[in-house]
Amino acid sequence: MKNEELALVFEDIADLLAIKGESVYRVNAYRRAAETLRDLGQEAEVLWREGRLTEVPGIGGAIAGKIDELLRSGRLEFYERLKEEVPSELLSLLQIPDVGPKKAALFWKELGITSVDALEAAAREGRLRRLPGMGARSEQRILENIEAWKRRQTGRVLLGRALPVAERFLDRLRDMPHVAAAEPAGSLRRMRETVGDLDLVVASEEPERVMQALAGFEEVERIRGMGATKASVELKEGLRMQVWVHPPERFGSAWQYATGSQAHNIRLREIALTQGLSLSEHGFRRERGEEVLCREEAEVYQVLALPWIPPELREDRGEIEAAQEGRLPRLVEESDLRGELHAHTDWSDGAAPILEMARAALALGMEYLVITDHSQSLGVASGLTPERLKEQRRAIEEAQEQLGTGLRLLQGAEVEILADGRLDFPDEVLAELDLVIASLHTSLRQPREQVTRRLLGAIQNPHVDVIGHPSGRLLGRREGADLDLEAVLRAAAEHQVALEINANPERLDLSDVMARRAMDLGCLLAVNTDAHRPEHFRLRRFGIGVARRGWVVKERVINAWPLEQLLEWLRARG
Repeated sequence: MKNEELALVFEDIADLLAIKGESVYRVNAYRRAAETLRDLGQEAEVLWREGRLTEVPGIGGAIAGKIDELLRSGRLEFYERLKEEVPSELLSLLQIPDVGPKKAALFWKELGITSVDALEAAAREGRLRRLPGMGARSEQRILENIEAWKRRQTGRVLLGRALPVAERFLDRLRDMPHVAAAEPAGSLRRMRETVGDLDLVVASEEPERVMQALAGFEEVERIRGMGATKASVELKEGLRMQVWVHPPERFGSAWQYATGSQAHNIRLREIALTQGLSLSEHGFRRERGEEVLCREEAEVYQVLALPWIPPELREDRGEIEAAQEGRLPRLVEESDLRGELHAHTDWSDGAAPILEMARAALALGMEYLVITDHSQSLGVASGLTPERLKEQRRAIEEAQEQLGTGLRLLQGAEVEILADGRLDFPDEVLAELDLVIASLHTSLRQPREQVTRRLLGAIQNPHVDVIGHPSGRLLGRREGADLDLEAVLRAAAEHQVALEINANPERLDLSDVMARRAMDLGCLLAVNTDAHRPEHFRLRRFGIGVARRGWVVKERVINAWPLEQLLEWLRARG
């Protein structure tokens, strides 16, 4: 059993004992054991085999005996007996904000409730308000909290929702006089498309003050746990947040540890062991007990004779070997992007006029902007006919005159790939555009061979320059088309048609995995926002996150090219 599995057992024991009504001291002993196991710099099984479990602070003889039983047999008799006394299903109730062990016990003993569904039914029937200490308002609050809990039952939320929330807390933490630094960690920092907990790391000599301030934030619904270096809270909007607080001299190792991924960290610990070191969030420890502290994260990698590895790569997908062999790529950065190739205006389904979109792009330092409103068949988006395209060309030229030379405007279109594989405009219309994006929006549930054939046909058309959001997925709402993506990537590489990484957090399409494969095959890419209003240009960072996770370098991103290089490429394509 791994440390996390052992910790979960002890957490369950603590919760079951609390529901049973045992003393707070006994309950907290098991909670501390769970926290200690999670914070260990190596697997407890290693210490167990060496007979050193009781050397770990917080693990006394009784807890060590239970760990011994779990590691020997895979089960714990005490835990099994406890689950016979108190239904283990009750633990699910503790996931609902405002339902602690006392209330869970009340609902169980008075109404026989042991599940969230039963709790919801009782609340809707007005049965909770009649219990001691409850009332109509408490009952309604539990219903609202159940709804929030259901929203997060996937365990993860979109990066685009999680990151702004985390940044609000980081700003507040950084403003505190006793905080030296506060940074995102975990999936947030690695820019995964979905995030579980919001992980934040704080450098401070006064962790108690940070914890007290955190507990007082009005957005905090419930404190799930509060230790010496870590707090876990639930926010009113249904997100969970974990905050690590370490002194500045240990901040580098804490930040690296909390960033993960778990698989990446395991590899680092293995390297450390070969050098006679153990590595944890607190820093390095030599075999004789001397500590090696890391104020900066890069120092962790330096001690291991490695270059600093960008957080987006830390998934144990070859980044360790690349670092050891000096093959880490210079990843594309948001500042590398020189223009936007995919933007909509009020000529189709966008919310702003051409000039307003252009001025927003200019304000962000872009050198060029391609207006790519939808083509005629996408009626829901008020797609343009060839005649309206000509009118729009004149409008773009007028906007260019008002802008001056600070930003170059180009006319493109996002052209629908129709269900039968044809493009929505004839070739003679496509030839008049500066840039053509071909995209799938409809008939995404066609059989694999058929929908793949549609994309391959678009790639083979000499007028198509970019394939927009290739799979058509909407994260958490719609699966992408069942494409043979390997065939699509190979065709794109052969014809040098760029594949889009759509930066909208609901798309992030291509995925990071497919972007990595695209790099391997020699594809060109474009990191676009698919902006429908001026503020959408700021979504670029999410697309860059996907690109970096996919090991993408700026030389292969066509909108990281200077304008003349992009125009030359487009001219060469005809």
